[in-house]
Amino acid sequence: MSRILDQRILLLVISFLTSLQSTKVLSEWKKCGDRECETAMSRVQATTDYLGPDCRYLNFRTGEEIMVYSKLSRKNENLWTGSKGKDFGYFPKDAVKVEEVFIAEEVEVLTKETDFLCLHGDTF
Repeated sequence: MSRILDQRILLLVISFLTSLQSTKVLSEWKKCGDRECETAMSRVQATTDYLGPDCRYLNFRTGEEIMVYSKLSRKNENLWTGSKGKDFGYFPKDAVKVEEVFIAEEVEVLTKETDFLCLHGDTF
């Protein structure tokens, strides 16, 4: 009985740590094309295949087009946010090349905790 209880506690701890990781703030600030970050800033093309570490990231293959909506700034400038079809998530800016810029003047805004939740319904 004690062993079963120990296993359940361990599973509970693992579940808790996973949920903490899923809401980890990647940056306090982001740059967008507008204050609501609803306007596409640019269109980029993947220069390499990318498979993100968790459900907050956008996976893609070389050659796919992605619409960019925000760019993390200050603490973690390497990550951008964008969409490909119905999928939406973070990806490294070094994995893409800019094809077309829609908005040259960027607005810096504070991120929200909801910015770092799983963006497309997947789980860990």
